[in-house]
This record gives sequence, C-alpha cells and structure tokens, in this order.
Amino acid sequence: MSSQNSYKAEQKLTVGSKTYTYYSLVEAEKNGLKGASNLPFSMKILLENLLRFEDNRTVMKEDVAAIVGWLDNRGKLEKEIAYRPARVLMQDFTGVPAVVDLAAMRDAMKALGGNPEKINPLVPVDLVIDHSVIVDEFGTPNAFADNVELEYKRNGERYRFLKWGQSAFKNFSVVPPGTGICHQVNLEYLAQTVWTKQENGNEIAYPDTLVGTDSHTTMVNGLGVLGWGVGGIEAEAVMLGQPISMLIPEVIGFKLVGKLKEGITATDLVLTVTQMLRKKGVVGKFVEFFGPGLNDMTVADRATIANMAPEYGATCGLFPIDKRTIDYMRTSGRSAERIALVEAYAKAQGMWRDENTADPVFTDTLELNLADVEPSLSGPKRPQDKVLLETAAKEFAEVMDKEFKKAAEIGKRVKVEGTDYDLGHGDVVIAAITSCTNTSNPSVMLGAGLLARNAVAKGLKSKPWVKTSLAPGSQVVEEYYKKAGLKGDLDALGFNLVGFGCTTCIGNSGPLPEIISKTINENDLIAVSVLSGNRNFEGRVNPDVRANYLASPPLVVAYALAGSLNVDLTKDPLGTGSDGKPVYLKDIWPTTAEIQEFVQKNVTNELFESRYADVFAGDEHWQKVEVNPSQTYAWDMGSTYVQHPPYFEGMTKEPKPVEDIVNARILGLFLDSITTDHISPAGNIRANSPAGKYLMDRQVAVADFNQYGTRRGNHEVMERGTFANIRIKNQMVKDADGNVVEGGYTLHQPSGEQMFIFDAAAKYKQEKVPLVVMAGKEYGSGSSRDWAAKGPNLLGVRAVVAESFERIHRSNLIGMGILPLVFQNGESWQSLGVKGNETVTIRGLSGDIKPRQIMTAEVKFADGSVKNVELLCRIDTLDELEYFRNGGILQYVLRQLAAA
Repeated sequence: MSSQNSYKAEQKLTVGSKTYTYYSLVEAEKNGLKGASNLPFSMKILLENLLRFEDNRTVMKEDVAAIVGWLDNRGKLEKEIAYRPARVLMQDFTGVPAVVDLAAMRDAMKALGGNPEKINPLVPVDLVIDHSVIVDEFGTPNAFADNVELEYKRNGERYRFLKWGQSAFKNFSVVPPGTGICHQVNLEYLAQTVWTKQENGNEIAYPDTLVGTDSHTTMVNGLGVLGWGVGGIEAEAVMLGQPISMLIPEVIGFKLVGKLKEGITATDLVLTVTQMLRKKGVVGKFVEFFGPGLNDMTVADRATIANMAPEYGATCGLFPIDKRTIDYMRTSGRSAERIALVEAYAKAQGMWRDENTADPVFTDTLELNLADVEPSLSGPKRPQDKVLLETAAKEFAEVMDKEFKKAAEIGKRVKVEGTDYDLGHGDVVIAAITSCTNTSNPSVMLGAGLLARNAVAKGLKSKPWVKTSLAPGSQVVEEYYKKAGLKGDLDALGFNLVGFGCTTCIGNSGPLPEIISKTINENDLIAVSVLSGNRNFEGRVNPDVRANYLASPPLVVAYALAGSLNVDLTKDPLGTGSDGKPVYLKDIWPTTAEIQEFVQKNVTNELFESRYADVFAGDEHWQKVEVNPSQTYAWDMGSTYVQHPPYFEGMTKEPKPVEDIVNARILGLFLDSITTDHISPAGNIRANSPAGKYLMDRQVAVADFNQYGTRRGNHEVMERGTFANIRIKNQMVKDADGNVVEGGYTLHQPSGEQMFIFDAAAKYKQEKVPLVVMAGKEYGSGSSRDWAAKGPNLLGVRAVVAESFERIHRSNLIGMGILPLVFQNGESWQSLGVKGNETVTIRGLSGDIKPRQIMTAEVKFADGSVKNVELLCRIDTLDELEYFRNGGILQYVLRQLAAA
C-alpha cells in the first residue's frame, strides 16, 4: 500500500499505549472532500478504502472524489471503482474448488515458465469446513458422533487436500470440521470490526472488510463489517491481489422505529424486512439500517437481518458501529485492546452511531415500525413469500390448490406401513433448527429451548413422523444450552445435536426414514419441512419434500409438536398434555423477559473464550488427517473427489481473439427466478443421472456417492450435474399432454431427441456447435455458486440471454468467459416466439466491445425466417471486459502474474 494521499488523509490515532496510522475522513473532508460526513456509513467505508489505496493507477484522485460526488447523483451515475477488501472468507463447498483452481494455477504458472510461488493469497483467507456434515442420524444421543464419523469417512480425501492447501499457501487458514458455520464463526471470532496490519514500520488501522464465497457473508454486516458474497473465482482474484471492479452503488436506507411486541422474534422481523425489501427492489444495491429502532437492537438481531441480504436481493445490509457493537464484542470475548480501538477509530472517522447522529443521505428510504411485526413464516418455496402464522394453515390450503392442484385431497390420510400412525398432505416431516441465520442468535435459540422445556413439562412429544434436528452454527450454542439446563428438554423432543454446520438449509437434511419416504412417494403426498434457515427453494431441502417453510427456532419446535401445517398454531392445540387436556402454543411460549434473563445469565464471554481458544486445532479426527507438504499438488488421476481442472489447458501468454457466436443452439429455455440451485449441481446424486453413471463407471457404490457439494473439486462430476436439478423446467421439453417435463432434460437439435442436458451438450461439442441459454427475470438468484458459471462453461455455453440477472451470478458468468446479455424493449424469448429449435448468431465479439453496449442477436427460426434482437451487454466495467477477453478472470490474473 502506497497512497498518493491527495487529500492529506494520513493521520495518527493513539489508543491506550499504541499509536496507529489511519486515513482520516475528517481530514479528507477539510482538504477537498466536502460533504464526506453526510455519506452513508457503507459509503464512508468505500471512501476510506479508496483513500488508502490511491495509487494513480487502479485508484485515481477522481475516483476518490466520485464517492463524495455520490451525494449529488446518489449512485445513479455509473462510475467504476477498484475496491480492495481486507480479507476473504470461504466455506468448504466453495473453498475446495477455489483451492483446486489455485493448485492448477501453480501448475499453469510452471508451464508458462513463471514462479509457482506467485500463486499465493496476498490477503488473509479463512476457510471454515462447515458444509459437509449431513443429518443421517437424528433423535438419538449418538447422532452427533455418528454423523461426524460418517462425515470423515465420506470426505477424508477432500480434507487431506484442504490440509495440504493450509501447508502449501501462505495467509491461508482452515477452521476444521465440527467448529461451526463460517458466518457464525466469522461473527463470533474472526471479524474484528477494525482491522490492523504492520506496514513500513507503522501499524495501520482500517475498517474490517471482506468478501466471502457464500452469499450469506453479509451476516457480519450486523457487526459493522462491510462484506458480501462473491463467486469463488472472484474471491480467488481478490486473494491474488486483484481489486474488485464495482460500480458505486445506490444505498437504500431502511429506517427502524419503535420496539417489537411481546412474543415477536428476530426471525419474524427478518421475514418482514425481506418481504419489504424484495418488494422495494434492491438487487445490486447496498441497504443500510438506521433510526431509533437500532438503539435497543442487539448485534445478534442485526446479524439475523443482515444474513438475509441475498434473500432480499441486496449486495449487503449494513448496521453502523455503536454501543451495541461494543457490547457484543465484549460478550464474544474480543480483546480489550481491540474493543478500545474499534470505539476510538469509529468515533474519529465519523463512523460511530448514537442517538444524536444525524441521518445520512440515502438514494431512497423505507420505514418499518417494529411494533407492526407479527409472528410469521415464509414459504412454500421462496424466502420473500411471508405468511402470517395466524393465516399459515389457510394459505397452505390455497397453495395445495394453486401450486399443487390437490385441493380436493387436503384431508387425505395414508397408513404408514408398520406403524400406528398415518400421513397426509401438509404433514411436517422435517423440523430443523439449522443455518447461520438464526443459530447465531441466542434469543431465538434459548426461546426454542424454553419452549421445549415448557412442552416437556406439559407432557407433549414431537410427532413420530417428524425428522427433528439441532445443528447450531457454533459450539457456543451447545455450551449455553447446557449451562441453561435446556439441552435435556430439546433432546426429549428429538432435537438432539446432529452436528455443527450448515445442514438442512443447504440440502444436507439427510434421507427421511424409509417408511416415510416410501409413503410420500407412493401416494404423491405434499410433505412439508419447517426450518430455521434462509433458503427454501423447491428441491433444495429434501427430494421428498415439496413445501418448505422458514420459521423461528421456537416455531420449528412447535411445528414438530403439531406435526402438520394444517394446524392453526394460533387457535388449534399442539397436542394433549399428560393431564389429558389440550395444550396450546400460548401455553408454552416463553415471555420476552424470561428469554432475555436466560440470555444475560447464560451467554457469557467465558463461553466464547473457551470454545474459540484453539479454533484451528480441530478434534482427534482432524488431527489424524495426514498430508505431505509440497509446492504443487500431487494429483491422483483415480480420485473421484479432486481432479485437475481443464481451464488452463493450452493457455498462451497472450489471449487469443474472442470468437463470434455463430449458429449456436439453445440448450435451455427457462422462466423467471431460475436460481443457482437449479443451475449448479447440488444435493443428492441420482444413480440414473450422468454424474451417477460416471461414478458407477469408476466403481463407486451408490451408497458412497455422497453429494454434489462434496464433489465440487471434480469437474467431471460437476459438469454432469449442471442444470440437473430435479425441479428445473426447461420449457423446450414437454410430455404428450403438453406439460413441461421436470428435471435436467433438453431436446437436441435438429434431431429433436430428448436427452439429459449434459449428454446433449457433449453431442453438440462433438459437432462443434456453440450453445446459448435463454431465461426470464432474476436469472441466477440464490447462493453465490461459482459452479453455476463453471458448469455451463464446461458444457460449451457461450452466452446467457435473460430478462435480468442476479448480481453475483452475472459477475461469475463473466469470470468464466460467458457473455451475459439482457433483452431490451420489454422483449423476452416468449414474446419473440422462440421454441428452442432456432439458431442464434452474435457477432462483433472480437472487436471493440464496450461495457454495457447494445448488441444484436440474429435469431433464425426453423421456418427460415430471421429476427434481429437488441440485447444489452451486461459486461459492466472495463475490468470485466478484460476478464471476458482473457476467457475468464483466473486466466487474466495468471497472465498478469506470469508477465510480472
């Protein structure tokens, strides 16, 4: 770092016995950046970043000034800046392929005659192994130990590879399995709110910022840390010293006033906020929370809201630093020195919020009175589809009619073979306390424990058809459950600990008991899951479960007791107590005061300090994982988990001109809201799928298939699972009655033969035919999955034409050399009459393309007619254009490092 310091911002800050160098926004405002103090807090963080990295090359003086110029244009002016986050956070699903890419880049650097050691993280990288544990065993005292045993058995090869990465790369730390979810570990331990580093004899202090290879990286925004999710390929570039090229964003201010009513949870609040912001339309924008409602809002509640930024579509959801931030840092065991620095730094920078702070300037605002929040769920398949608890049963009946066309069957019950109970539409078969969103929040977690205690005291039990599980985001949760004496009550209802990690929310719910699965599938029942997660997309949670609802942890327990979404929890009894009388939810719901008393008494800094004292050591399983340290990785060609990827094969020092897309075939026609879950391989690998056949050809037994997420280090498996989601609907493929066929199928053209998308792509590749995909609005929403771009790249997709893109996926497509294009003038593939048997030609790609230029696609129909279609090129910045011309961001970085 060598700032030009055009605005004389470099200053000294003394805190206790230490003196820090920092880049003062107050001084910069005095020296030309007039109005900087009126900026939103998120924009102040960007401003400090540009001041610190002003180098007259990637960051110019005018770039710094443009941040303050935002006060006039409010982000409406498209201005590109180069932003450098302080660090990178990864989880193992996205981390394994990222380390695979880094290992392959070392090989490629060697092949280009460069030094492999140049491929090394230049900023701190923390990888938390949290996505691999599966809820195979549940409802028993041995569930945790058994699931850990299975996790290591399935993932030993991946874990050896990650341990090799930890030894091979500098600035790269691995948090072992069984520690917690990356976002909760980040919030409770890794994040510092103000970061420091030694440079040229000075200790520099600056805001803690990051990008993460998981969209819920935003959770740490609740601690005043600016961070968001990016694809693995973009994160790798940051690791290798590249700035993030981004447009200065619009910032939407969300004003909170009032207080939550008695009995209302943080989950109820976040589902309300998510619905409001989705309706507002904040995709690609920053959201920042302000107002008097923050005064009494804990960091845990803030983090719950910030976590859901991907669900409301925003880049981030930032809460400013204030007294509550300091309270949380103290409770979570941060050092006294760090806490003092955070407060002093925030106040010196004008980044401290209190009751007297003037509201910042925003692009636009909206407001919520917290007193208006009601008990809520969200479902049956989108996080933004909020349902009031009091109308949930009634609205499920409407879903049965409109969504599933089974209104006449609502009362249908089927005997479960070998049991004394039956099963029907709307029965809850999964009740999971899971995911980073809520398990980081002691108030809702202890609320669930207290509700369980009260239920047990009344003699209630979970229904026998419900698969119950407790998967906290950190070991601290188990500790405060034990300390509060609530663990036994949760165990009594089947909510035994199953693992520390991201489970049901990402599809690691494990199989349902065989008799339940059989009953559901043989009778086409609409089974339900209720989970305290952030994602409920169709086909995600469990292949047997069609309707999925997000809810607070206490409501998860309540629905396990009720056993059905047809039960109105506000009026109907949950069951019959041991005294023979009906028990209602209001009878066992703990009071807000009682919950807070338990939080204050049982959630202490001693718990955090003890559980995080040796966070990188791991358990005895991790310590037994053996690796041989080496500069480059010794690839095992027989591995079905980790393979050398093909991205750099035949790579030259200079990029070849991009070829035009001529007579491309359409691989898929999709409607709105196609998520990365639909595109990227996720969940179970089916035996009759291309990926399943590949594994069986290599003598992998079906029982050892594991899942797509754990095989992300093997491109052969992943490309076969691209567009293979069981619920995806390619509108080209219809049955004899004209209904669209579910699953990863397409029609090969011109033969019209129906086949798996992978098989068709392989055939097109042999025929040397390029491919395009067409879609509707919000293409690529959901998790920040780089395989949703890597997979299509390997299949031969050259361009995706959609009505709109979700932020991360658009970036990832470019990062893999795929052209994102947007229909113009209200057009869509439907309005153009596209059926899927057309050819598409897009020329001029090797010429002088400019960001966001209008391009023309020539669509030739089966009858020989031609339509010229205007498309907006969604390569937004000059840096993105360079990535595209190089065939991808990693190729660009590799060439830059090889030439240095």
